[in-house]
Amino acid sequence: MQENTILERVQLNDVVVKFVIYKPLIAKSAKAGQFVILRGREGGERVPVTLVDWDVQKGTITVIIQAIGKSTSLFNNLQRGESFLNVAGPLGTPVEIKKYGTVAVIGGGVGIAEVYPIARALKEAGNKVIAVLGARTKDLLILEPKMKALCDETISTTDDGSYGMKGMVTDAIQKLHDRGETIHAGFIIGPIPMMKFTSRLMDKLGMNPHASLNPIMLDGTGMCGCCRVTVEGKVKFACVDGPMFPSKTIDFDELIRRTSEYKPLEKQSLENFQKDHVCKCGLH
Repeated sequence: MQENTILERVQLNDVVVKFVIYKPLIAKSAKAGQFVILRGREGGERVPVTLVDWDVQKGTITVIIQAIGKSTSLFNNLQRGESFLNVAGPLGTPVEIKKYGTVAVIGGGVGIAEVYPIARALKEAGNKVIAVLGARTKDLLILEPKMKALCDETISTTDDGSYGMKGMVTDAIQKLHDRGETIHAGFIIGPIPMMKFTSRLMDKLGMNPHASLNPIMLDGTGMCGCCRVTVEGKVKFACVDGPMFPSKTIDFDELIRRTSEYKPLEKQSLENFQKDHVCKCGLH
């Protein structure tokens, strides 16, 4: 079988797709918290994507991609039997897995998929694992059955109250604390503002939070410098030094300022892509 071939494609919701890709060498080496670099075609953008799962026997890796801009939209148009042009990895520093005691894994949006392998590794290491899953609406809440089957407890939240607990993941964390749950470590993956406020709360409550800065990565090798971040007052690179860092030492405000500078360009690129891909069926 040809490497990089898509063996399975599952549409999880309108904007999120799961891909199972044949890549035996990466499957043999992958560890929780690492990522791969995908490229769909010649001249296409290199996009870092967190590894969600891997199977050494089958030689497969699993990634889950949310269509946010042009490149991820093109990825999600690929079908079963087609191939990514390049799949490189595993990259990044694996998460430190050990027996902490009781741990909380917090995923926001597609970050739920990215925190799944960390939750699995922590459970295998003998920890009590509590999962807190957050999404804007029920339709955007992914992998809940897998997390429930894996974790000791799973709390789902939606901003609009369409499913589970109405509110933010921070509300669920506060409730865990209020009921007397002792959390020895937390691992957070999601949008940067969500990670900022969740980290601040968990630090205040003495929960030893860590946050994954994969949303800011681009090149994935430390060469482009786009994912530089200030941690403990020192410049780090999320792709090579992380992506997971003790989050109370991360300068989230600096991160938010820097990433917001690219929003207009990303929006324009996506709008141009959507305009060029309007269905013309039936038009003359």
